[in-house]
Amino acid sequence: SPRNYPGYCNPEVDAMILEQSRTRDPAKRLQLVHEIDKRLQEEGARPIMGWRLDYFAMWPYVKNLVPHQSIYNYGRMQEVWLDK
Repeated sequence: SPRNYPGYCNPEVDAMILEQSRTRDPAKRLQLVHEIDKRLQEEGARPIMGWRLDYFAMWPYVKNLVPHQSIYNYGRMQEVWLDK
């Protein structure tokens, strides 16, 4: 992915990602996503330091911007708008 900034590479995780994207059963897919997430956290694939949702601030005219657990999840803003 072009957003793989730290250059993380693990063929096993890549295979898990492909498997979950091909899985139709929602319960099985959720299980795979949890396994992938756990593996990425254990291996420190993308450490996030100093990011807290309870200190989130924005101008009151910014609408539909939903805070996320990761600063890296703010790349897509097609639903955000300014009321001014």
